[in-house]
Amino acid sequence: MRRGRVVLGAVGVAVVGWVVAVPLAGVSLRVRAGGGGGEPAVVHGVGFAMVVVAAVLAGVAAAVLLAVLERRTRRAGRWWVNIAGATLASSFAGPLRAADVATGMALAGLHLLVGVTLLVGFARTIRCSPPADGC
Repeated sequence: MRRGRVVLGAVGVAVVGWVVAVPLAGVSLRVRAGGGGGEPAVVHGVGFAMVVVAAVLAGVAAAVLLAVLERRTRRAGRWWVNIAGATLASSFAGPLRAADVATGMALAGLHLLVGVTLLVGFARTIRCSPPADGC
């Protein structure tokens, strides 16, 4: 139940971040795709539904990974925090494909909001199995 609330919290901060960036600040979230091999890049919009779905998928993936680690390792917490931190850091490659600086900053902010919410929220739900050294 607590982990479900963490996922909902991540979706909530994503929605707030999108509302601040798009309707309030007027940023048009556009990213470039393709463009390799001499072909021009195609620009796609990032809409509200995409932001919500991405937050849900990230949250579910994080919850599943944590549950698997808790069942299979003695130091699930340590492993999960390291993997989650690395995943958050690597997610910033996405905003590098932004069509402009404002979009890049908005997308980086959304990644940070969702990632930190999931990282901190799930870290508080980690179950340690005895012996709990390094949990």
